[in-house]
Amino acid sequence: MSAAKSKMREKKMRNQPISVQYPASQDVESNTQNGQNTSVTEKQKTPHHQRGWSRGHHKDRGGGYTTEMPKYISAGAFARARAAEVSTMLKAVTKTTGSCHVFGALPKHMRRRAMSHNTKRLPRRLRDVANRMREKSLQTGSKKKKEQAKSKSRRARRRHGNLLLEFNRRQRKNVWLETHIWHAKRFHMVKKWGYCLGDRPTYKCYRPCYRAMSTHCLLQDLSYYCCIELHGEEDKLLVSLSQLTNKETGPTFAAAVCISGRRQGSVVVYRAGKYPSQPVGPVTFLWRPRMQGSTQRQLWIWAHPTIKQDLLTELQIVCQCEAVVAPVVPVVIPAEVPPLPEPESTSAKATQIPRMKRKRNCKDARGPPAKKILGDGTRSPTTPITWKSSSTGIVINDLTMEIVRYRLIGPQSHYVLAETLEAATVCNENGNKSQPSSFWWPEHCKDESNMNLHQQQAEVFHILKEIYSAAELPSGTVLGLTVDDPRLTLPTKKVKALPCLKQAQESDEEKSRELMLRGVPEHCCQSFLWDQSVRDNVTDNKISEQALNRMRNEVLVPGSRLSPTPLQGRVPILLVHQPGKQVGHEMSSWGAGWDLLLPKGWGMAFWVPLVYRGVRIGGLNMSLKHSQNKGIPHFPHDYPDCPAGTRFQEEQETELLDKYKRRPPAKRTNYIKHGCLAPFRCPWQQLVEEWELITKEGREERKGEGQTHNKTDADTVMEEEMTSHLDIFVTEPQSCFTVLRNRKSLRLISGWCRPTTSKGQRPCRTENATPLDSIAVASFLTEHRMSLVWVRLSLLSKGKPELNSMVCAPLAEDLQLLGKKSDSHSPQEPPHRNHFKSRVKQRKKGSEKAATSSVSSDRIEVRGSDLPSTSEPDLTTSAKDPKSSCQSSTDVILGLWPDPLPSITAHCSRVTLGWVTQGDFSLSAGCGEALGFVSVAGLLNTLLNQPREHRGLLLLRNPNSLHYRFAKINIEV
Repeated sequence: MSAAKSKMREKKMRNQPISVQYPASQDVESNTQNGQNTSVTEKQKTPHHQRGWSRGHHKDRGGGYTTEMPKYISAGAFARARAAEVSTMLKAVTKTTGSCHVFGALPKHMRRRAMSHNTKRLPRRLRDVANRMREKSLQTGSKKKKEQAKSKSRRARRRHGNLLLEFNRRQRKNVWLETHIWHAKRFHMVKKWGYCLGDRPTYKCYRPCYRAMSTHCLLQDLSYYCCIELHGEEDKLLVSLSQLTNKETGPTFAAAVCISGRRQGSVVVYRAGKYPSQPVGPVTFLWRPRMQGSTQRQLWIWAHPTIKQDLLTELQIVCQCEAVVAPVVPVVIPAEVPPLPEPESTSAKATQIPRMKRKRNCKDARGPPAKKILGDGTRSPTTPITWKSSSTGIVINDLTMEIVRYRLIGPQSHYVLAETLEAATVCNENGNKSQPSSFWWPEHCKDESNMNLHQQQAEVFHILKEIYSAAELPSGTVLGLTVDDPRLTLPTKKVKALPCLKQAQESDEEKSRELMLRGVPEHCCQSFLWDQSVRDNVTDNKISEQALNRMRNEVLVPGSRLSPTPLQGRVPILLVHQPGKQVGHEMSSWGAGWDLLLPKGWGMAFWVPLVYRGVRIGGLNMSLKHSQNKGIPHFPHDYPDCPAGTRFQEEQETELLDKYKRRPPAKRTNYIKHGCLAPFRCPWQQLVEEWELITKEGREERKGEGQTHNKTDADTVMEEEMTSHLDIFVTEPQSCFTVLRNRKSLRLISGWCRPTTSKGQRPCRTENATPLDSIAVASFLTEHRMSLVWVRLSLLSKGKPELNSMVCAPLAEDLQLLGKKSDSHSPQEPPHRNHFKSRVKQRKKGSEKAATSSVSSDRIEVRGSDLPSTSEPDLTTSAKDPKSSCQSSTDVILGLWPDPLPSITAHCSRVTLGWVTQGDFSLSAGCGEALGFVSVAGLLNTLLNQPREHRGLLLLRNPNSLHYRFAKINIEV
């Protein structure tokens, strides 16, 4: 008999007690066949509940049916069994089926499928009940889910007004950029930081994007960065902002004011007076040039969306901006577009248009037409965006999504800009000078000083074509300009913008040389993009695509430029130069480019012309790779001491853990056997605390014994100390870790690491007067205790570093294997034993045994449903006992070490120093490169114990591997 039939029989006889007992053996029985008495000897038979049950009658070997009679019957058990059968029969008759429909009470041969929606198919006695149940189901369905209206046809849904309404509804939770629809057709979109952003393209373009950053141009949309505007007196602004920065970490907000020709920069912002323990995050800033005879300055600060609220809070504190200015909802009255010259045939047709579209006009008159959301349109109108200080006079404005920001990366990015943009043409309307215009450009053309400034800016922009690479310009260069609508000069097909060698030979080299040495003059940095009124005028009076196509249709020569340029076709922009790689000794100025700043509403008008010039488009993934090749930390991935970096690490751990759980248990990597305690996160706090205990113990032993210990002694001391580190942490609370950003200290520790090229081929010159000894290390650690340092690791052989790879200190035996390239001679980690696998299996076996015993007890004796099962006491005891709760199968995941983690530094055969936050094969260096953090105390102790020729060599091991790879460490400042 099959197992399914056995299970069905057990399910039916679950509540049936055994009331009839059969004898253990049976004697010879006589059967009467055809009127004759014959004796048939039968074999001993087992009861039906022991041998199983099968459907139908079964004959014995003699051809007759066996009749088994019980030896005796117990009255009590027999009565209980019959009572259970009667109750089961009554329950089956009175209770409907699991679907709870009325027709479930009918016999199967009378049921029809049409009864579910047509109650007249039911008998009369059941129609009333069916109608009541149908009304009740409709009422409950309307409460849970509103009745959806009949969906419109696809043609109706694809109309412009309906599409805008649908798009506006879909971006209530996650804001869309102006280029969202373009990206959604070509990119994998992710929802991050309240925005819907493009992560990576749907086609393979990793190497082409790198070639674009190295030889041509890569385009990115950075409009999701939040812009905060500060307006006030220069001295008060500098005094207030000085509380958020420190000179030890690099240039501050005041550096861009003091250095001539520099208007922008980047800085790490800390909480007021909390340096270096509580950083907020990195920001970039841009100063507006000084106005003649005015002490008022204007400053734009761009911040990542994750630190916007923290930065606003700190700015309000230091600037004393407590008063909230009520937001004013302006009533936008678009300017009247001047009538276009039309022939007589078109005017005759225009008279017939109202009569043909009367029905559509009536529909449009019922309500306001749908408008496209520009800027942060999903924000509530009552949300404050302006704060003013009564004491300092500083005004803070939140300009999030008010300015479009594009980034062009590559040496030929200025060629792309020169081919795409053209300086605005001057309006020559002599007869209408006395009449004011509703557009901003004709009014500015009336002032000769504005036109002289515009002409000088156009000349500087023309000189940009003659510069070979964008890296030749000084960092911090800013150029303000007013350009024509780039849609007017859109090419018919994509053309790659390349430099013109003939123009470069014939041009004046003195002006280009002066531009490369001194940068853009200060007066040419002015732009009307700083003015809120001009930005609103340009946004409100933008030419629609429909009107632009109508104007193109009227041109005599198809594809030629529209002449004259429409009055509303001038746009103020800002070009901000972004410096390339500024650290290290290789590939200097790699990744330089320009940032293009535009008023809102003009995103796609500039995006499509830039794409038509042959640029590559990058997403969030290429931003990470760009930072990795430049050797700079990427926010928020590489800022573990910031609140935003901590939140990002938690989200990343949850995502990786969910991905790990989705794989079958047999296909998962067993990280316990690989000796990896935390494969999905980096416990920085525990790392620095353990190294703090190690250095403290070593300092006390040196004082007591007066001699230094070798490495094996340090490991034994570390293991003994880590066993009791939990109790020490409870009694002595430790401070939070910090990241070392002091440039003077970074230069000192960089010289001790003996910096070399990317593959460690040749050493680099360093000016380090302080020698590396125990006294210098002790004094350095007293100043920077509980600190991490940002490092770059280059593999000396094959291999590809991965996320959360371990950085370890090599042993003396490992350094002897340095010249051998085979994997058999590389250092290896011995496999670890999985102590949790046997416990989980025992736990599962115990639960299965308890479940089988409970089922067998139910067969033997009838029990109520309210009685607890035999497995419940084990669960309660395990919940009370913390040791057993950690060993339960629900808490322990096979292959992962449960919390709390043991000693991190002494868990493997090599001492752990830190982890990798970015790792991949570097196309620029030609080897595997990793960026991450290591403990300052651990790094200095390792360098102090290494010989000079091998100083700076560490080991790198991926979480899913047992092989260690040699890597050279570099700290670039």
